[in-house]
Amino acid sequence: MGHKYAQFVAKTVLVRNNNIEEAMRILNRIMGREGLIERYRLTRYYEKPYQTRRRENYEKAKAIYNEDMDRKIQFVMRKNRQDPWIGCA
Repeated sequence: MGHKYAQFVAKTVLVRNNNIEEAMRILNRIMGREGLIERYRLTRYYEKPYQTRRRENYEKAKAIYNEDMDRKIQFVMRKNRQDPWIGCA
């Protein structure tokens, strides 16, 4: 359980030239990347069980889709691949 809290250790945002807006943008980016904002949004209100199931199924389907699309993009972006239409130039 301790590994979940390691991401929160030693996160410091410096405010340069009293530019608080820039520091808040950086802080929000860090929090978004680590999933804090999403976790806060999910625990802000009670989520009914059917909503939880729908959200989790949507997230699973989205992850599968994204993985498949990444694989297809990597395949298309390959170099030194054989000509798919032999004899058509």
